[in-house]
Formats: sequence, C-alpha cells, structure tokens
Amino acid sequence: MVTLPQAQVRIAFIVTEDWFFVSHFLPMLRAAKELGLDVVVITRVGKHRHVIENLGARVVPLDIERGHLGFLSIGGSISKIARTLKREKIELVHCIALRSVVTGGLAAMLGGVRGRILAITGGGLLAADGSVKAAFGRFVLRSLFRIIRSRGKSHFLFENITDPHTFGLDAADENVTILGGAGVDPDYYAPLPPKSGDGLKLAIVGRLVWSKGADLAVEAVTMARERGHDVSLSLFGLPDPSNPRSLSVETLRAWSDLAGIEWRGSTSDVREVWAAHDLCCMPTRGGEGLPRSILEAAACGRPILTTDVPGCRDFVRDGCEGWLVPADNSAALAERICALALDKASIAAAGARARQRVVQGFTEARVMEQVRDVYCDICNAIGRAD
Repeated sequence: MVTLPQAQVRIAFIVTEDWFFVSHFLPMLRAAKELGLDVVVITRVGKHRHVIENLGARVVPLDIERGHLGFLSIGGSISKIARTLKREKIELVHCIALRSVVTGGLAAMLGGVRGRILAITGGGLLAADGSVKAAFGRFVLRSLFRIIRSRGKSHFLFENITDPHTFGLDAADENVTILGGAGVDPDYYAPLPPKSGDGLKLAIVGRLVWSKGADLAVEAVTMARERGHDVSLSLFGLPDPSNPRSLSVETLRAWSDLAGIEWRGSTSDVREVWAAHDLCCMPTRGGEGLPRSILEAAACGRPILTTDVPGCRDFVRDGCEGWLVPADNSAALAERICALALDKASIAAAGARARQRVVQGFTEARVMEQVRDVYCDICNAIGRAD
C-alpha cells in the first residue's frame, strides 16, 4: 500500500442520490478512508446523510438534476459542481454513474481538479438501444470522454467488459479497470438452504422501471401457469418517479390481480426475500453495469434467470450459475421457467455455483482492493503520494 503524504488528499465522490451511494458504494468510501484520504460526498441529500457521515465522510448537498443527458439540462449542474470543487479545494474526484461522470468530469476540468475517477455503472438504454438517436448519444459521450481525458489524470471504472467499447475505450487499457460490480459481503449474504415446499417461486428485486423487464416476467409466468405449472412471481421494489419509463402504481396493482403475481413493495432485507424464493429473475432489456441484486441473490445461494446482455452475462454463465435467455422475449423466458419448474434439483445446484462465483471474485473486499490501487495510482500521478 502506498504511503500518502502528511497533508491529506481531499477526494470528492460525486453521485446523484445519497441512497444510491449508500446502497452500492460504501466499500469505495471505506477504501478511501483506509488510505487516509479526506472524503467529501457531493450528492442530493435524502434520508441517508447520517450513514455517510458516520463512516467519516463530509456530505455537501447539491441538487444534481436527473433525466436526459442534454446540454441544457446538464449545464447548470456542471457550473454548481465546479464551484463546489473549487470551494472545497478538491484534488481528486470519483464520479459515479453516467450523468455524474459527464457533469462531474467536466466540472472537474473547469474546477482545476487534476485527478478524475469516472465510474460508469451501466449505459442505460443509451447503451442498449440500437436507434439512430441512441447512436448519436453514444457518439456525443465518446467525444465528451475524450475532452475529459485530455487534461490531468483520468481512470475509468466499468462493471462489464462490453461497456468500455460502447463508450470508445479499450477494456485492456491501463487507465480502465473492470470491477465486479459494487461487490457484496459474502458473510452478510450467507448461503441459505433451498426453499422448502412445492411450486417454483421467482422474485424480482430492484427499481420497477421498464428497462428492468418486469412486464416480461409477468407475461412469462402467466404463460407458464396457463400450461399447468405451479409457478409464482413476487415483485420487490418501488417505481422511480424521476425515470420517464417508470412503471406506474396502477400497473403494479393490476398485475397483482393476476394469478401467481404479487407486488410486495420495498424490502429492508433481501435475505428474507431469498429465503422464501427459489430463483432470482432479472429479465432486463439491457444497459446494466452489473446488477447488485443478482450478486446478493447469488451470495445467498440462489441462481439467476436473466437475459443475455452485458453485465448479466459477465456473471451468469448459461447453465452454470443460472440461465440466460434472449432479451425482450417473454416466450423464451416462459420456456425456461417451465423447464425449471420440472427440475428443482438443477436450481439448487446452480445456486451453489452462483454462491461460489461471488466468493471467487465479486466481493466487497475485492472491489475495495481494486479501488485502493486506482486511488494510489492517481495520487502518484498528480504528485500527492510518495
């Protein structure tokens, strides 16, 4: 481990929401604190400020707008962040998720911050969409990334091997690191025994937005039940009002009126979810980094039924830790569900393999180790470490 100088390096995490930082990125905060960095978190403050401050970081409230990555919508955020970085005398920024990477990266240039860590946690539908509009958006982002990289020292963090290419980078570049998502604690998410009882119970845990494919799971489970299989689906999570493709409460309630489908709202402990369910279902349409929800389920010994898209396929090998089906294809999803309903033994075996894969490389400890190395490299590059 590099010894940092007596005068602390001040790092600012830039992230849109405090809850998102707390749910996924506390290992990175701990890594920074272990190195003796002076940590500031610039974010929109909700209900989680105390969690961040209890870990020794200082929270700076900032209204970072969410929505489309248009120049008019991000211009105000860039100016606000740049002023904050200058006022706080920040030497190193760690920008989390695509919007913060763009606004925070450009603000760091304006604010004279030489060290920049840019963590792209998935490209959303901008990465998954094949339309001309999405292609133009990717071109614009690649151009912005070239500008951000043109000065100072930048390092990109990705959660799968496809996204670097999507945004004009090379996964093998020395300034690119592929993380195992946000990582999970395999001691906290301990392996659970197979669920007792008959029937196949699937669960989806996460934000209830169109891109996650909950509608496809509802259709697939309904088809499987119509074919006579005893299968059910539980939806855990809430709509996201800031997302233009959020599912509505009315839709979720209507689904709950269907046989075998139940919207359960949010959950405070996903271990209880997986104790009561056989299988994690993640029928995303794409644009993921590496969903934490599948790592949590896998650590608990539950296999993953997901789509063959970047991020998900970086963890799940078809027939090993779970099963991959084509994206946006409820019929293929239903076929796999029907097959699994007749083969509970394969579910238990895949769950054990999923747990082992987490332990071998997708833990918080591993992510912390990788991030510490990046922090030290950046500090050395900007002349603030011995």
